[in-house]
Amino acid sequence: MPALKTRFSCLLPLLLCCLASGVDAADRPKVGLVLGGGGARGAAHIGVLEELERLRIPVDCVAGTSMGALVAGAWAAGLDAATLRSELAKADWNDLFLDNPGYNDINYRSKRLSKRFLPGSEAGITTAGVVTPPGVVSGQKIKLFFNQLVRADAGDRRIEELALPISIIATDIGTGERVVFREGSLTLAMRASMSVPGLMAPLEYGGRKLVDGGLVDNLPVQEVRDLCGADIVIAVNVGSPLLQASEISGLLSVSTQMVSILTEQNVTQSLVKLSKHDIYIKPDLTGLTASQFERSSEAADRGRAAARAAIALQSLTVDPQTYAVWRQRWAPIDRPQPRVDAIEIAGLKSVNPAAIERYLEQKTGERLDVPQLNRNLLRTYGDGYYERVDYTLTREDGRNLLRITPIEKAWGPDYVRLGLNLNSTLTGRSTFSLRAAYQKTWLNALGGELLVSAELGSNTGVSAELYQPLDPAQRYFVDAATSVRRESFSLFVDDLRISDYRNSVGRLDLTAGINLGMTGQARLGFRNEHQTVSIETGLPLLPSDPLQIHGWLASWETDQKNQLHISTTGWSGKGSWFESADGNYNRLNLNLDGSYQLDNWVLGLRGSYAGSTYGVVPPQEMGRLGGFLNLSGFANDQLMGDRISYGHIRAERIVGRMPLGLSGDLRLGLALEVGRVADPLSEPRRTGLLNSTVIYVRGETPFGPAYIGLGQSSSGPVNAYFFIGTP
Repeated sequence: MPALKTRFSCLLPLLLCCLASGVDAADRPKVGLVLGGGGARGAAHIGVLEELERLRIPVDCVAGTSMGALVAGAWAAGLDAATLRSELAKADWNDLFLDNPGYNDINYRSKRLSKRFLPGSEAGITTAGVVTPPGVVSGQKIKLFFNQLVRADAGDRRIEELALPISIIATDIGTGERVVFREGSLTLAMRASMSVPGLMAPLEYGGRKLVDGGLVDNLPVQEVRDLCGADIVIAVNVGSPLLQASEISGLLSVSTQMVSILTEQNVTQSLVKLSKHDIYIKPDLTGLTASQFERSSEAADRGRAAARAAIALQSLTVDPQTYAVWRQRWAPIDRPQPRVDAIEIAGLKSVNPAAIERYLEQKTGERLDVPQLNRNLLRTYGDGYYERVDYTLTREDGRNLLRITPIEKAWGPDYVRLGLNLNSTLTGRSTFSLRAAYQKTWLNALGGELLVSAELGSNTGVSAELYQPLDPAQRYFVDAATSVRRESFSLFVDDLRISDYRNSVGRLDLTAGINLGMTGQARLGFRNEHQTVSIETGLPLLPSDPLQIHGWLASWETDQKNQLHISTTGWSGKGSWFESADGNYNRLNLNLDGSYQLDNWVLGLRGSYAGSTYGVVPPQEMGRLGGFLNLSGFANDQLMGDRISYGHIRAERIVGRMPLGLSGDLRLGLALEVGRVADPLSEPRRTGLLNSTVIYVRGETPFGPAYIGLGQSSSGPVNAYFFIGTP
């Protein structure tokens, strides 16, 4: 008898399949598919779809939330499960959760601003007061990825025009109401449903601010019954389990747990609505977190295994002809990219459309180049004026209209920014600094900007800069910058600090320049400067007479690295020339730095020179060596002289990477350094070739670059470093 039961249980799936394959299409039950939210765990939905396709199970409608909305939307737009698996596996999710373009696609002025201030410190100054951005991520790259995934480049994908009925669930963060997309832009609905509160900015749509639908309906079972009258519901739950009490220790984990509790409560309510005829699938996703998008293929495999274990699915199989007819209704047609007949930039308030046009390479009369367009839009976004920059391709009056839709920041166009740093050394002084700035953008149609900043700490000062482009494309500009600053420096003899000085500097620069594409600037101008040196401690070796400097200056700067502070590839260069109007000296400064990545190794070179070709440079203007990766065995600015030259070679091993949504990596490095000081003022006996070796760990953090290092020179000095913040 047990053997008979075993044989019957083995034959039952085959019997159900044979019976189902003979069912007429008109007699089959309506099937509704529900794909729940769960972040990266939602890739398991793809495995379920693969099994539905293998079993030839037609679906009459689908509803999705959060990651389930992404998968449901792409599937309803015509992508099969295999293509979906491939696209999610190819996606660089770490990059998708970073809004800005690659660093080498950011214009040079924005690069300079980013180096001085913390990227996440921006806040707007509005009539309502200080307004902070609504999320860590605005979703710029995510939205462009959705466009590409559902082929929005071939025309705007409207939910109501899809052959497969679909509902996408979002939450109105203002009222807490459940919002259901059954019509409108497919990609905007997907973007709204994935807006995790606090991480991704809400989507403003139809007068509402929309966030992740998982807060109100993470498994929308009732929705498919309402949408297509589903007789049988296939519900796939990929939600994250609640954290254990011992795992909750900080603000982030508390916030995560609160969202999970809300989600689990509404999932429980949805499960009650399942009948005995419905099919519930909960893949085993143990060990997979909501942020591990790089494991999407593994999640899909687990989803497929769970679907195969759901024997009841086999009763929904139809014959090959019926399935082919169903699938053909909404399978995508492979068409060539459409030609663009006209381009329109819509919705701008403060920004001049020319500021966007300068990045657009798409020509009318030519076929749409999507990768090029995405790069152009990311470059536009990198200017820093927009919440997002999107596009639609529509058919209007018999023409293909490419409409660029930049959404200016609701908290702009005036901003405050913050910067800070802490620098501690074994020798010399430890320093700290807190920096704040007020930036007023788009003073006029050409894009004039005012930047007023102040700094407190070891060095103090205030500055103001008025930057005025001279043409709509902002290639040419004039700049007026003034500053008052007090800074410290020391004199050393035989590694002993014998004097500490305070230098008060007042400066006015008037320059005209040209932006060299995205990578750099060249300037010509005039400088007027007043300096006063005062002794703080030690021997008064320097004259205290006020120093008046005025003369002509020229500068060139370029930055073609691939990361903000610590690059893996690329190079940067700076050069400046100052000619005293009195004809008593000049000064040349040069600096070149480059790096190249080879697997998990980054090799780098740096060289610099500062000096005069005639006359005597004032002590305050002399070149300086000493400090991290600047002859690291010596204290900061320990070596001063009329002419200095320096070079190093470094090798860094990448030993880790920052978490999702944060840029950069963690490295262990070694550098060999050499330098020379001619006519030294500080350390007068160190006139020959100097060397240093430094070993260090460094990386980029949300507060800027950070490093810990230990340097030593063969001539004796040893120094240790700790730094974090903006340079």
